[in-house]
Amino acid sequence: MFARCLETPCKPSEVHTARRASTQTVTDRTYGNLLNGRAAVVLPDNVLFEGGAGETLRKRLLRDCDLHTMLRLPTGIFYAQGVKANVLFFDKKPAAERPWTDRLWIYDLRTNQRFTLKQNPLRRHHLDDFVACYLPGKPRSERVETVRFKSFTYEELLARDKANLDITWLRDQSLEDMDNLPAPEVIAREIVEDLTAALAEFEAVAAALEAATVPDEARPPSAAS
Repeated sequence: MFARCLETPCKPSEVHTARRASTQTVTDRTYGNLLNGRAAVVLPDNVLFEGGAGETLRKRLLRDCDLHTMLRLPTGIFYAQGVKANVLFFDKKPAAERPWTDRLWIYDLRTNQRFTLKQNPLRRHHLDDFVACYLPGKPRSERVETVRFKSFTYEELLARDKANLDITWLRDQSLEDMDNLPAPEVIAREIVEDLTAALAEFEAVAAALEAATVPDEARPPSAAS
């Protein structure tokens, strides 16, 4: 199902709205509405490393769910290019004394991979290696690490600063081989898109702070009143 979704890019308005949403909103929608069972959720990069609500979400996922797999998506597959995303696969579990997550497997489909919406779009066959590593229908104990597929224990993840899940281990060849650098216009576009995404996040934070400082008497009456 996820592969089929990749072949139908998001509408610009949908990605723009998601980009502007605060991490707290993402937390509430992602975690609060889940029932016990399996889930695969697409989350932006900032949820992997931000403090506050992002850190709370990560620790809750690690503790209350079996967060077993993360797919780091390549850039260039959404209409809003500045959005970098990941797919988190986990099983929501009932409350327990010990954390449910034992080991998180991360597949890096981003480093040294370049896709575009028109010239080189992401297709189902690009996910073949990930699916092979995932071993659907088989015990995760049979999984094997590869160059792009690595595992990290719960203890290793929790020991990271703020339980940061923004984990990479592959070297970006474009940074080492000057002959293979993207064209200047591509680099410039990526910088613009990253800055746009960052500005959108700051706007969301500013709006939240402004809303929190509005006096009660200045707020519009609720529907109940």
